[in-house]
Amino acid sequence: MTSTTGLSMDVRTTSKRKVLISGASISGPALAYWLHRSGFAVTVVEKAGALRGGGYPIDVRGTAIEVVRRMGILPRLRDAHIDSRRCTFLNADGSEVASVAPSAVAGSVEGQDIEVRRGDLATALYEIVRDDVEFLFDDSIATLDQSDQGVVDVTFRGGQQRTFDLVIGADGMHSQTRESLFGPEEQFHRYLGYCFAIFTMPNTFGLSRELMMWNTPGKAAALYAVGDTDELHAFLNFHQPEPPSDALRDPDAQRDLVATVFADAGWKVPDMLNAMREADDLFFDTAAQIRMPHWSSGRVALVGDAAYAPSFLTGQGSSLALTGAYMLAHALATHRDHTTAFVAYERDVREFVTMNQALVDNGGATLFPTTVRALERRNTMLRDLVTMPAAPARPAHSALTLPEWL
Repeated sequence: MTSTTGLSMDVRTTSKRKVLISGASISGPALAYWLHRSGFAVTVVEKAGALRGGGYPIDVRGTAIEVVRRMGILPRLRDAHIDSRRCTFLNADGSEVASVAPSAVAGSVEGQDIEVRRGDLATALYEIVRDDVEFLFDDSIATLDQSDQGVVDVTFRGGQQRTFDLVIGADGMHSQTRESLFGPEEQFHRYLGYCFAIFTMPNTFGLSRELMMWNTPGKAAALYAVGDTDELHAFLNFHQPEPPSDALRDPDAQRDLVATVFADAGWKVPDMLNAMREADDLFFDTAAQIRMPHWSSGRVALVGDAAYAPSFLTGQGSSLALTGAYMLAHALATHRDHTTAFVAYERDVREFVTMNQALVDNGGATLFPTTVRALERRNTMLRDLVTMPAAPARPAHSALTLPEWL
């Protein structure tokens, strides 16, 4: 029997299904919110000791705007919106190439899409669900055992053993849930040819609500002032034909690699390298995507970056996480059988994911040219943006229509 909302009536008339979500960043709390609304008993486990604040600014665009509107946090996010005034692009000698509106280069819709600090979005999601959902910080999943009894037996690293009806991996691009279920990351990892380092540093340059980006072929350095603060987000990006496997788990090796790559760079890069050496929040990774043939196995499924990380080059990571969480919750609420639900989730979201991941093949990396000729083309495009209207936002951002069910 189905209600007028399309929700299977037995979801709310039988005992609550217990769901464990691994990861408390973006997709995890968003999924927890919608599952709780649908009558599930939800536990979220997070390896960090507390909610992670800070982080580089992220975008909420297109379909994801409707998700946060339905969650009731859109006004809060609009208040937290980073209202950047300009993006200034620089030549190797520090001279200006062009200064344009942020929306012109970000593929966003001015006045509709939102840019916020990642920590602001994570906090907003956590605060609307923390009183209704169990959070286990400073812990993680050690083992998963899908028994013949129709449950998942979970052992946590802290020693606790519990049983759940379903487990969802929302633990990011380097998901341990995915590795334990499907095998090593390498088989799903699509390297896009870039490495990047992000950290914060003192705003000694007088920047305010703006981004400045310096480029030479294969290298980019950016300073981003998200407000009138004394702190800047620093970003160093470089082309690397093969991923530097040895450096990915060694912060000292990461610093050495970045310093070597940018050793002869001009502009403010020497100051940035000095600040990187002292930074306690350095984040280093490769620009890459996760591409999987299936996002579930048995009673365990993946959502967000764990299943389909699109890379920062698309600007769609957080939006895919929010939208995917909504669609997975809808599928589980609408279909009592988890196998049917997971099939519906993949069917309804796969094309949207594919379109957004394809943005890197359709010019998503044009801000980071790797050759002299490509850099000249990029600079010509930027100069044209100064005198010509920006093109409409890419349709991939809004290509999915959300179903109503609550």
